Amino acid sequence: MFWPMFAIVVGFLGIAVLGVLAVRVFVEAERLGKQVTDSARRISQAADDLERAAVGVARSVDAV
Repeated sequence: MFWPMFAIVVGFLGIAVLGVLAVRVFVEAERLGKQVTDSARRISQAADDLERAAVGVARSVDAV
C-alpha cells in the first residue's frame, strides 16, 4: 500500500511543480510584453525626434 500512495504523492508534487513553473513563465511573458511595448514607444519617439531634426537641417541647408 505504500508504493501506490507514494506514486500518487509524487505525481501530485510533479503537477504542482509544473503549475508553479507555468505561472512563472506567464509572469515573465507579461513582463517581456511590457518591455517590448515600452521599447517600441521609445523607438517611435526617437524616430519622430530624428525626423524633426532632419527637417530643421534641411531648412538650414536650403537657406544657405
